[in-house]
Amino acid sequence: MTPNSPSSSAPSRRRFLASTAVAAAAVAGGMPLLTACGGSDSKDREGATSGKEAAKLLPTFVASKFADPDLPSKNGSAAGYTGKVELSAMTASVAAKLGTGAPLKIMSPFWGSPPKADCAYYKALDTAAGTKVTWQNQDGNTYGQKLGAVLASSSIPDMVVVPSWELVGKISNAVTAKFMDLGPYLAGDKVKKYPNLAAIPSDSWRMGIFGGALRGIPMPTAAATFNIAYYRKDIFDKKGYEVPKSPDEFISWAKEATSAKAKVYACGDMSWTAFNIFGVRPSGTLGWHIGDDGKLTYRIEQPEYLEALEWTRKLFDAGVVHPDDKARSGDAGQRFGAGQILMYNNDMSAWYGKTAEQAASNPDFKMDAMDIFGPDGGDPQLWSSQPANVWSLIRKGASKETVENALAAANFAAAPYGTKERILVDYGIEGTHYKVKDGVPVKTDQGNQEVINAWVMLAAPAPYFAHPDYPDVARKQVEWEQRMGAFMKKTSTYGMNIVEPTRYANLSSQFEQLEIDYVRGNKKLSDVQQAIATWKSSGGDKLRDWYKKLIDKNGSGN
Repeated sequence: MTPNSPSSSAPSRRRFLASTAVAAAAVAGGMPLLTACGGSDSKDREGATSGKEAAKLLPTFVASKFADPDLPSKNGSAAGYTGKVELSAMTASVAAKLGTGAPLKIMSPFWGSPPKADCAYYKALDTAAGTKVTWQNQDGNTYGQKLGAVLASSSIPDMVVVPSWELVGKISNAVTAKFMDLGPYLAGDKVKKYPNLAAIPSDSWRMGIFGGALRGIPMPTAAATFNIAYYRKDIFDKKGYEVPKSPDEFISWAKEATSAKAKVYACGDMSWTAFNIFGVRPSGTLGWHIGDDGKLTYRIEQPEYLEALEWTRKLFDAGVVHPDDKARSGDAGQRFGAGQILMYNNDMSAWYGKTAEQAASNPDFKMDAMDIFGPDGGDPQLWSSQPANVWSLIRKGASKETVENALAAANFAAAPYGTKERILVDYGIEGTHYKVKDGVPVKTDQGNQEVINAWVMLAAPAPYFAHPDYPDVARKQVEWEQRMGAFMKKTSTYGMNIVEPTRYANLSSQFEQLEIDYVRGNKKLSDVQQAIATWKSSGGDKLRDWYKKLIDKNGSGN
C-alpha cells in the first residue's frame, strides 16, 4: 500500500536534480578523498555486465501473488489497485522472521524530519522483521555530499542506500570498491530464502550489477515513468480552458491564462516537459543511443535538444512563468496548490501527495496530468526509464550475520501489496499510526510524523499504485502511464548499470546549469552550441568510442 500522507511521498525530481548537482560538485573537487576509492584496479570497475554474463549473476525470479491488481501493468506501466483490501484477511508474505535481532546500521537519504530513534514505528518494524536497525538518516537534498564523504572514509555503515542520481563520477567506482558481492547469498535459487526479493523483476535485479558482481538490492521502477506536467483541473474547468495538445497551443493557452496583475501565472519551469515533448533522451548513461542512421550520439547532440530549450525559453520570454520559478526560489508545488500557477512539473508521487494535502483546506481542488504530445502536436517519442533507480548495498567485510539481517530487512521492505508486512511498512501500527475508517487505513498525526521514508528505501516490490483513500488517483496514474507507454522506446543502454571511466566524471556537469541559464535568457544559443562543441573535443568523442566498444561487447539494451 502507498502511505496516505503527503509527507511520505517520494522526493520530487527537483530534489533529485539538486542532489545530483551536489554529488557532481563533490566529485569535482569538494571531496578529494574520493580518489582513495580508485586505485590501480579502477579499470576493472568500469563498463557494464549484461546478456549471458549478467544472467549468471541474477537471482531466480519467483512471482508472488497476494492480491490481483484491478489494472494490470501494460505498456511498461505500474499495476494499479483501486479496490479495498480486507485488512483482517491479509496474510504474511513470509511465515517466520528472517532476522536474528543482530544490530544493523543503515544510512539512507531522508526527506523531512526523521522520527526519534526509539519511535514506535521503528520498534514495530524491528520486532516484526527480527532486526535491530540503527538508522543514520541523512538530508536527502544534500545526500550526495554525505555519501561522498562516507565512501571516502574507512567507516561505512553496514548498509547504505544509493540513489541513481548520486552515481556520478568516482562515486560509481566507490560503490564497486566498498560494497560486497551478494551473489553467494542471492544468485540463482539462493534468493528463495528471501521470497519477496525473489519476486523482484529480473530487469530490476540486472541494474544491481556493479563492477561485474551483484551488489545492489533494487527499488524497481516502471519503464513508463516520465516527469509529468500537472494542471489544475478545477481551475481549467471553471475558466473553460482546453488542455493544450501541441507546443503552439501551450504557448497560446499560457498567454491567455496569465494575469500578472492577479498574480496568476500559467506555469512553472516546464523544461522537463519540453524534453519529453521534443523526444530528448534522459541525461546520464540512458542518454546514449544508436539511431536509425547507425550513429551513436549523446542527448545533447540531438537536434531536438536545442529545440526543447528554445521552446522553454519562449515561455519565459512571454512572461507566463511565475517570477519565483524564474528566480528558482520557493516551492513550485506550493504555488500550484495555491493557484498561483496552473501547471507545473513533478514526478508521479505528487499526484497523490498534492491531492491528500489539499483535501481538507481546499475541497474543490482537482489536479490531472497533461498527456505528452509531439513537436507537431502528433504522437510523442518517449524514452523508457531504467528498471531500477535506488539500491541498498552492504559493506564489504560485513559478517555473515550482518548480511543476513540486512537481507531480512530488505525482504520485509519488498513485501507485496495485500500483505501484513506491506501495511506495517506503509502505515505502521493500527491504533497508533493509523485508524481504519470505512475499511481504509487513515494515518494519525503520529503516523504522519513517524511512518515516512526510511524502510521503504531498502527495497520494493514490482511497481504498483494503491491509494485506498483516493483510489481514483491510483487509476489515473496507471492509465496515464499506459497511454504514454504506448509511445515509449528503449535507448541502446537500457537495462545496463554502466560505470563510466572516472576521467569523464565531470564532462557533462555544466549542462544542467547551462540549461537553467539559457531558458531564462541569461545565456545565448551560441553559448550552448559552444558547450556542446567543447564537450566533444574535451572527451565526448572519446567517451563515444568507449560506449561503442561497451555496446559491441554487451549488445544493445533495446
